[in-house]
Amino acid sequence: MDKVLLHPVYFGSVSEWVAIVKAEEVVFENEDNYQKQTYRNRMYIYDANGRLNLNIPIKHSSALGLKTQGKQKYKDVQIENSFDWQQQHWRAFKASYQTSPFFEFYEDELYPLYSKEFKYLMDFNYQCMEFVADCLQIDWKFGKTDEYILEPQDVINHRELVNAKSRRNFELEPYPQVFEAKKGFLPNLCILDLIFNEGNAALAYLEEQNL
Repeated sequence: MDKVLLHPVYFGSVSEWVAIVKAEEVVFENEDNYQKQTYRNRMYIYDANGRLNLNIPIKHSSALGLKTQGKQKYKDVQIENSFDWQQQHWRAFKASYQTSPFFEFYEDELYPLYSKEFKYLMDFNYQCMEFVADCLQIDWKFGKTDEYILEPQDVINHRELVNAKSRRNFELEPYPQVFEAKKGFLPNLCILDLIFNEGNAALAYLEEQNL
């Protein structure tokens, strides 16, 4: 059991939640610059055609009149709510998981995240992760960084888990998935895939995995 450093993300991948549930203490990176192609604003779910990427559109710094040389603090990134992304993502959940064993059990608690408008991406992501912690019934306590440190000491740095394009292979044990008869088991999807398919057994699954 150790202290781990992670990014707050859009619900988070299964691997990120393995790191969270196995940690003694969790600290989230609050002071980094925003980067594209990460789980900060995307997730992967399993639909009838395989892996489906869902993205949250963001307002780029140029559109906000900010002169940032292309860099913007993650905590300052705003969601572009002129796109109807919430309805699109909700419809994707319904289409993909309506027949899963536990989607209906969590549906009423999840829907408010897609019916309320959020301004800042990081604020929304913390709400999403709180939803997951409630589903897993874990004690949701964490710290936040107050400065960005490139090579932090006295902490296991798992910030790389935010990278959605990582080619790192996690040897995660298979669990039942709605469309596995078509495409087989897809590892390390969004944590919601595990929760909708495994329900209360999701926490035990996470505790048995290794990164």
